[in-house]
Amino acid sequence: MNRIDRVTAILIQLQSRKIVKAQDIADRFNISLRTVYRDINTLEEAGVPILGEAGVGYSLMEGYRLPPVMFTKEEAAAFLTAEKFVEKLTDQSTRESYQSGMFKVRSVLRSNEKDMLENIEAHIEVRQHYAPFSGAGQNILQPLLRSIADKEVLHIAYHAGVQAEPSQRDIEPIGIFYTSGYWHCIAYCRLRGDYRDFRADRIQKISGTGQHFDQAHPTLKDYLKQLSQQENLHEIIINVQQRMAMYLQESKYYYGFVSQKPCDEEGMVQMTFLSHPEWFVRWFTMYAEKADIIKPESMRVQMKEYIGRLAEKFS
Repeated sequence: MNRIDRVTAILIQLQSRKIVKAQDIADRFNISLRTVYRDINTLEEAGVPILGEAGVGYSLMEGYRLPPVMFTKEEAAAFLTAEKFVEKLTDQSTRESYQSGMFKVRSVLRSNEKDMLENIEAHIEVRQHYAPFSGAGQNILQPLLRSIADKEVLHIAYHAGVQAEPSQRDIEPIGIFYTSGYWHCIAYCRLRGDYRDFRADRIQKISGTGQHFDQAHPTLKDYLKQLSQQENLHEIIINVQQRMAMYLQESKYYYGFVSQKPCDEEGMVQMTFLSHPEWFVRWFTMYAEKADIIKPESMRVQMKEYIGRLAEKFS
């Protein structure tokens, strides 16, 4: 990216948030803080009213707005791809809100960009085995997000898998995340007096209470990290034949998949997980012939013991 494009992108980033830290800009463009300061100075010399406070960050003066933003073809295609995911993997209210936003995005596209979207729209599809939300009118995500922003206590009717009747809960949501085909909400449950993981598709009714909570909750990222430590999860690294890795695309998320990258050995990929070794060993047995355990060494011992027990049982 040349400097003109980077400075323009920084200006757009400043408009996208109330306050932007210099380090955030440096991380996004992989540049030094000194370069960030020079780029900010360039914008100021061009007449952009930027407010800066040491230790806080940069912000644009209230009321300053950019003219309509022009998108590249690649950016427009990325929006279209995201629309396909939103359409299949979110609830009705979120789909409608995103569709409304996409109309605005399309309205500022140049003619050739609009033509490009129309040409490729029928060639992008998201398939899933089951819907994260079943039935019409299941608008769960937007109330949860509003509650997080406004710090409003929500009342929900929640049907856990083992319960015959839904339980009534007052919750203080701290975040939502999507994994293994379902949306989840981490919230402080006033009934249980602790944090709980609520699967969004099991929330049968949701409504605001008008009450606001002042309790300081951890961020979703910090909570999930702490949860992983409490559950005694281990980092597990394996090498898998590329052709076999293709068949693990869905199941790997149930066993704490973190990342995947090419490895030095030809025809192999390296996969990293955060999981319980005992659970992981049982799953690994299914494809162990075409894979190898890199870390931790103790898993090799567990693997031998598990296979030994199986051999003894069926001997």
